[in-house]
Amino acid sequence: MNKAETQKRYQKLLKQMQEVDHAYYVLDKPIISDAARDSLKDEIEAIEKQFPDIIAPDSPTQRIGGRAMNKFSKIKHSIPKYSLDDVFSFDEVREFDARVKRFLDLPTAEQIEYTCELKIDGLNMSFHYKNGLFEKAVTRGDGIYGEDVTHTVRTIKSLPLRLTENIDVELGGEVFMPKKSLEKINKKFIHEGKSPFANTRNAAAGSVRQLDPAIASERELDIYCWAIYGGKGLKKQMDVLKEMSALGFKVNDHYELAEGIEAAIKFCQSWTSKRDKLAYDIDGVAIKVNNLQWQERLGRAAKYVRWACAYKFPAEQATTIVEDIVWQVGRTGALTPVAHLRPVLVAGSTVSRATLHNFEELTRKDVRIGDTVILQKAGDIIPEVVEVLLKLRSSKEKKVAQPTKCPICGSAVVKKEGEVAIKCSNKSCYAQEREQLIHFASKKGFNIEGLGDKNIELLLNEGLIKDFADIFELKVGDLSTLDRFAKRSSEKLIESIAKSKQVSVSKFIYALGIRYVGEENATVLAQEVNSKSINEFLHKVTSLSVVELNETEGVGDKVASSIFEYFVNKNNIKRIERLADLGVVLLPVPKRKNQAGVTGKIFVLTGTLETLSRDEAKEIIKKLGGKVAGTVSRKTDYVVLGENPGNKKTEADNLGIKVISEQEFKKLLQ
Repeated sequence: MNKAETQKRYQKLLKQMQEVDHAYYVLDKPIISDAARDSLKDEIEAIEKQFPDIIAPDSPTQRIGGRAMNKFSKIKHSIPKYSLDDVFSFDEVREFDARVKRFLDLPTAEQIEYTCELKIDGLNMSFHYKNGLFEKAVTRGDGIYGEDVTHTVRTIKSLPLRLTENIDVELGGEVFMPKKSLEKINKKFIHEGKSPFANTRNAAAGSVRQLDPAIASERELDIYCWAIYGGKGLKKQMDVLKEMSALGFKVNDHYELAEGIEAAIKFCQSWTSKRDKLAYDIDGVAIKVNNLQWQERLGRAAKYVRWACAYKFPAEQATTIVEDIVWQVGRTGALTPVAHLRPVLVAGSTVSRATLHNFEELTRKDVRIGDTVILQKAGDIIPEVVEVLLKLRSSKEKKVAQPTKCPICGSAVVKKEGEVAIKCSNKSCYAQEREQLIHFASKKGFNIEGLGDKNIELLLNEGLIKDFADIFELKVGDLSTLDRFAKRSSEKLIESIAKSKQVSVSKFIYALGIRYVGEENATVLAQEVNSKSINEFLHKVTSLSVVELNETEGVGDKVASSIFEYFVNKNNIKRIERLADLGVVLLPVPKRKNQAGVTGKIFVLTGTLETLSRDEAKEIIKKLGGKVAGTVSRKTDYVVLGENPGNKKTEADNLGIKVISEQEFKKLLQ
């Protein structure tokens, strides 16, 4: 055969191999023998050896490429990835259903359709395809940025390198390791004197993050997909699952359409006992609103989507002995009792510590030093003491009294009215300073490499730093005389500090350690006060009232009050201004989707809208970059008038604010 004829033969072979591999790895229904499959692959390899210029990216020989660089590159998700809210009881599942109905303004008796899908215990991943060809795989990461792990994921046999349609699409799924594969690899590790993997999830994560794709290929990973991002004009989640199968993806077939929440609960109950019989690990059931338009209307809160929840199976439990109860001081000064336990294996990992949350919880459970307790751990959830086995008490157990002084600095502890936590009254308490600095320098904050817990403690003890601004005044000479620092390690830390001076607004806010403001709320606030400099940031954030903060998407009363209190504190402002003087520069976060007439405008809604609920209108405005206020002020751009309006129309007329009808409002949105 000449080259043209060989190329035609080659394309037919690839198509045949795609069909064979799909039947074998995805459908688990082989259509030819292994020997015949090997023969087809041999012919493909022979042609590629003869004509290397015609090698196709979806050839089975191209699953294993070269090694990755030393670090995985960060990739920004085109569509942010949000989590499912974990629920641990069927009462919480029913509460989720009630919230969905309230948001959609549906009668409480209405039966909503839910899809119930097994929640695979693996690694959340996005798979990108360009013109039907596999392009890249990206981990979930923090939901905004993930790691490029294309080189290892493309080795997974059940991942199609070419779809059945030549389309651009992004899919969400789970990379996991089957139980038999874990047994196989752990036997090998033990034989080689290496530590075995604790569970299938850890094994999958470790395999995906290998630099050498050949190692990942040996570990027999698998994939199940559950989402199409960006959609294809589909109307139901059930349609999504079927469409993914049609495109050539492996979809877990143990899903069910539930008519109403009680049917969804029955599905969860049925799998609680059956899950051990599966060839892979699952940790719960994802319950999703089936109607995709309703999913869009429900949207998300700061951290979780509102249209789904993850029912987690009852946690694994074990018994152990409380050897001590120690009070730990956090960065806000709150004292937390922590049980030091006799080490015990539970949920795939050895546990020796468990939080008791606060003194009220400690008293309610009556946990004492020397008690035998039931310890519970569910996946990544922090270990928890469930109850004390009272019949095993010997009368030698010791009660723990509520502390009157801080265990670190000796200052009096205080308890504010309406709060459960007891706190150290000394704002300069060493423990608070230490925890605040650790938080500031952490990966989610300024990400200062080399400035971990021990080095921060050393610098504090030596008096070289006291607050976070001091970090940026350190010099090589300050460090090189210390025990833990040689000349090169001192230089590396100073280089790392200099590099961290350019920080995104969201990471900057997180690093400040504002009470109740975690990673998600920091991202939300960053969108609200997006800035190119610290001075611009301070101007914006200090001009916001508690009411305006509360109207920010995903920010509730408690968080809004905490943010406001932080930025009216003059000492906090001085420390932040000092960062600007020391050369810290803010990198603005990407702007929200713009819409002429809406972006940057402030809307007030009054009365009942005919075609949209109040919540739907708010969500649309926020998605298009606008703001929704609860009161009319001179800053208001539009008052949207519904039926039976209140006095807001009069207030708008008095201030000369433009009042628009629902129809005019919808024209703006378009």
